[in-house]
Parts: sequence; C-alpha cells; structure tokens
Amino acid sequence: MIGIAAARDLVSVTDRLDVLELDTLTLLEDRFRGLTAVLAAAGTHDHGAQLSALEPEELTGLPGVQDVLGLREIVRFATEGDYDAVVVDCPPTADCLRTLAAPAMALEYIERVWPQHRRIVALLGSDPRLVMLVSLIEQVVAAVGEVREMLANRAKTTVRLVTTPERVVLTETRRTVAVAALSGLRVDAILVNNLLPQFDSPAGHDDPGVAWLIRRRALQQRVLAELTASAGTTVILSVTRSVTEPVGWADLGGIARELYADDTDAVAVLGKNPPAVRVGLESGAGVDSVYTMRMYLPLVNPSTLTLGRVEDDLVVGAEGVRRRVRLASVLRRCVVAGAELDGSDLVVRFTPDPQVWPV
Repeated sequence: MIGIAAARDLVSVTDRLDVLELDTLTLLEDRFRGLTAVLAAAGTHDHGAQLSALEPEELTGLPGVQDVLGLREIVRFATEGDYDAVVVDCPPTADCLRTLAAPAMALEYIERVWPQHRRIVALLGSDPRLVMLVSLIEQVVAAVGEVREMLANRAKTTVRLVTTPERVVLTETRRTVAVAALSGLRVDAILVNNLLPQFDSPAGHDDPGVAWLIRRRALQQRVLAELTASAGTTVILSVTRSVTEPVGWADLGGIARELYADDTDAVAVLGKNPPAVRVGLESGAGVDSVYTMRMYLPLVNPSTLTLGRVEDDLVVGAEGVRRRVRLASVLRRCVVAGAELDGSDLVVRFTPDPQVWPV
C-alpha cells in the first residue's frame, strides 16, 4: 500500500516514519535458542513434585507466548522514546482478539503447571539448570506484566476499529467493541470504510443501476446511523469507497483528509476517556446505602448480558465473552440488588450485607 516490500527489518520510509513487519516466530526462536541443549540434563519432571519444572518444549510452546513476545516488542518501541506514536496494524478480528488475550492465557498456564511458590523453591535449590529455567519463565511473566500495563493505560493505548456499513458486519463490530471493553481496552474511534457516495438519478431517467446504488447507500446510512446512536463517547469516522484500490502516498493522503479534519492529529487519542469502571454512592447511608458500579460497555447487545458473583469478583458477560472484575473494597461487603443498561453503561446496584457491614 505504501510501495515497499515486506519489512522484516526496520525500514525508514520517510524521516518521520519507520515500518517493521514483526515475525513473532523468529522472536520466539531468538529468545529461546539453545534452551533445549542447556536444560537437556534436567531430567524428567512431575508437575506435583516440589522441584517440578516445565520441559523446554513446553516453555517455547506455552499458549500465547509467541503473541506475548510480539506485544512485548511493541511495548519496547513505545517506551524507548524514539517514536512519538506506534501504530499497530492488527490482523483480522478473531486473530486480533486472540493476540490481545495472549498475556492472560500465558500467565494462567504458567501458574497452573508451575505456580510461583514452587518456582521460588526451585530458586533456593542447588540445581543451576532449574534456576536458569525459572529465570526464563520470570522473563515471560515480566513481559506479560509490561504488556498488560501498556494495554490498560487508556491515556496512551487505544484501539481504532475499522469496519464497513453492513448489517452482518455491525454484529461483529458490536462483539469486538464489547470484548475490548470487557478487557479494559479503550476504543477511541470506529472507522467506517467503503461508504457509497451520493447518487442522483437524472430527471426522467430510471436507470436500474443507479436505483440499486441509491437503495444500497440508504441501507448503509441506516447502519451508520444505528452505529452512531449506540457508540457512546466513541468517535465515528467514515470514508467513501474509492473507485480504485488506494496505493501510494497520494491515495492514502486523500483518505486521511476525508477522515480527519485539518486541525485533528490523526495519531492523537480521540474523544472522551470515560473510566472503564466507576463506583459511587447513589443514595442512603449505612446499611440503607445503595452503591452503583458503572462499567462502560458501548454497542453491547442487552440480550447478551450476563452477571455473576464469585467471591470478591463480579463476572460480567457480553457478546459471548466473560470477564472477572475485582470489586472495590466497599462493594465486597455488599450484595447485588439489580442491574440495568443505561445508554453505554452497565449499571450494577449493590446494597450492604447486614451480616458483614460495620455498625
């Protein structure tokens, strides 16, 4: 699209733009090259034993570890200070959501097969091979932490979703936005691509082709209006379908000018930034109090919402995805009294549990 071949290494396209195509498989091989040889004599393992350990094949094949390394590389570019902005062109929706879920997946797997307390015991032992293995695993854990911290930074990290004005695609857009919201990611803008331009049929002519295009555009406009009405604070931008495939700086510049106003910084965070979760006192005092927890969930289909309580967590489900949300300390001594969808907010009401509420 910008006139360069695959950029396996960093390529300077202009004095203000570098391009890189991340090869996560190569990153994985580079990080753990030689691990099998170093740990070949570590012996067999039993996950229940005190000095249990992961085999090298398990470490390099950890669920999500390849995606974690790719995300960690992006975090490195974003934090080293060499760039004003890092733009990541993500794969299609399913692959993108899997990549964003990789940090939690990798961490859960590590803690399940070799919990932290057992890794600490291994560090205190005399086997240098286990010490090295623990160090490598802790590097993965640290990388997961850095990635999760960057993704959760709503002031610096945003998702800009590209979609099309089709009824079926709108359903997928709703699901993607809901997954992002449940994951704590901020979608600051939705870019609606391939809008048909305005067509005017000449007076006295009943051209079937023009009539079809007019009807098709009207359907697109209805989908766009529905998306805009339910998007909350998310900015909606649109671009007209090009006659030819956009290739090169001139075509891309034309799209940018149509999407963004002259005084808009295209790489700046757009729109408002409502907190992912807000807790407040709605009414009353003491055991008669009513507290609310508001969770920002734009575009969600109300019929897909589910709620559950597991100890000190609220389990929120939407569009087939669930997330455990740690309750604020005051809400842990309360019970759920009801819930509703208020515009773009899921509102859950809590009342004190008299058995644990301080007098």
